[in-house]
Amino acid sequence: MVYSSETKDLTLAFIEGMLLGDYQFLKYVKEADEKENSMEEISVWSKDVSEEDIEILSIITEAVYNARDFVNEPLSSLNAVKFAEEIKKLGAACHAKVEVFNKKKIESLRMGGLLAVNKGSIDPPTFTIIEWKPKKPVNKKPYIFVGKGVMYDTGGLSLKPSNFMDTMKCDMSGGAAVAGALYAIAKAGLPVHVIGMIPATDNRPDGNAYVPGDIITMLDGSTVEVLNTDAEGRMILADALAYAKNYDP
Repeated sequence: MVYSSETKDLTLAFIEGMLLGDYQFLKYVKEADEKENSMEEISVWSKDVSEEDIEILSIITEAVYNARDFVNEPLSSLNAVKFAEEIKKLGAACHAKVEVFNKKKIESLRMGGLLAVNKGSIDPPTFTIIEWKPKKPVNKKPYIFVGKGVMYDTGGLSLKPSNFMDTMKCDMSGGAAVAGALYAIAKAGLPVHVIGMIPATDNRPDGNAYVPGDIITMLDGSTVEVLNTDAEGRMILADALAYAKNYDP
């Protein structure tokens, strides 16, 4: 129970901290029920906090939980294709439009950065666009969020040391954050036109992987000399930013 005589912002921040602190990822844990946190409900008594405030906070918390779940999933369960499929489900739940470009479409667009990073992977890349456009948005031009979706980053041929690879399933957290943000905005029905873009692939060393010294032609026609294949994030994000120009943001 929360009894508060503080300002609305402080009260909501306190509740948000409790909710986010209660997060757990127990999907792959044996006897998960026994390890689950015991908090089931938060009751709030405050003259300043409305039911609408609590509803918005619940939406934000749900969006953060979704993003954290994405980040915590291992590559064996969440590659670029599966990530795009899960984002489609989020879009359906919040009535946002989701479009996913497959490898053939990405090749037709000549997204050289994304395709170069993907050359070492056995899984195809994806480029996911999430759009929330209400009937009367307050902005004439869309706001665009771009999130890095490197599902796992070994560094490619510029291989990371093993102790730096332990958490590299988290290298798609930028993409997860964009998906979560668009979910929250759409679910809350905010009067803003917002578009999220997530280029996704993993970065691995393979016989056909891109190498230091390669010259890559990007979506906008500019060329990039690769000096370190562990700089894959800027390669895929550059193509996404170039594509974003089509929306005149």
